[in-house]
Amino acid sequence: MRLQKYIALCGVCSRRRAEELISAGRITVNGRTASLGESVDALADTVSLDGTPLKPPEGYTYVMLHKPRGYVTTMRDPEGRPTVTELVRDAGVRLYPVGRLDFMSEGLLIMTDDGQTANRLAHPSHGVSKTYRVRVSGDMPNDATAKLALGVSYKGVHYHGAQVNVLSSSEHHAVLELTISEGKNREIRNMCAAVGLRVDRLVRVRQGELALGDLPAGEWRFLTEKEKAYLRSL
Repeated sequence: MRLQKYIALCGVCSRRRAEELISAGRITVNGRTASLGESVDALADTVSLDGTPLKPPEGYTYVMLHKPRGYVTTMRDPEGRPTVTELVRDAGVRLYPVGRLDFMSEGLLIMTDDGQTANRLAHPSHGVSKTYRVRVSGDMPNDATAKLALGVSYKGVHYHGAQVNVLSSSEHHAVLELTISEGKNREIRNMCAAVGLRVDRLVRVRQGELALGDLPAGEWRFLTEKEKAYLRSL
């Protein structure tokens, strides 16, 4: 396989960062300085970073994180904001977020070092549904839920319809449960804005068959064998 892919599989860094390490001359293959673009035999070659041999973990790691507000879903943030990776440092391996939750959104976020499974879970083509509990404010039109169910457009972008449940409602506030499978950027917030509602709180509570349950904000847990089997079935 490509050398940068092997380094990423070892949990050291992303493929892009691995390319930087190779270019900097910090990676060796069987004792010689590696070149960008070369391939390695994972079973026969010895790949080292600064003289330390690299080995992939035995099996992949999958965790569910309850992402709190105020964290970005990236490995590093140029603005210095806290990242979700800081919350899973004690998992024992380097983990990557699957998909995204924006800075002010909360809830279920899967993190893993299994790139193929991450792609199957996150890519819209696989149609994995995502359910959000959304607290909104504003004067809710009588046809707001019907519009959300049929699909709406906002600032030139069309969003497919969502499954909508009204969990509670008062004169100027409501709690909605919205299930989507499209996965466009800021989809829930923009859909609500299209029907005149402001999102005050957004929590992802389910992704496919994976449920957040009572996992506290900022905490994580390993996926169960049943949950891992679901991921493999995608």
